[in-house]
Amino acid sequence: MSNQQSLFILWTNADPLTAKHMVMMYATNAKMRGWWEEVTVIVWGATAKLVAEDEDIQSYIERAQSAGVQFSACIACAQNLDVIEKLTALNIEIKGWGEPLTELLKKDAKLLMV
Repeated sequence: MSNQQSLFILWTNADPLTAKHMVMMYATNAKMRGWWEEVTVIVWGATAKLVAEDEDIQSYIERAQSAGVQFSACIACAQNLDVIEKLTALNIEIKGWGEPLTELLKKDAKLLMV
């Protein structure tokens, strides 16, 4: 898919209100309303722990996934925070994101950082 039709949201802010009223709201609406063909939320840092522990946030993620939003988490963060199993159970892809993020930045991909 062309990066012009793909949006990546780098989610590092573990505040639940920001998660609900910005990350999840925009990602879900962007996909449902066709603003972007592909929406991927990158779970990085403390957000991995928030996702693993907060059932309310998990329900928002499930709704976003149902709308077609993809979720992927940084493997190093997930390992360090001991949440790989929980994230995997939530159908969140786990992978190394350092190099792919660098490539997105070099290609001027559409990247929203929260």
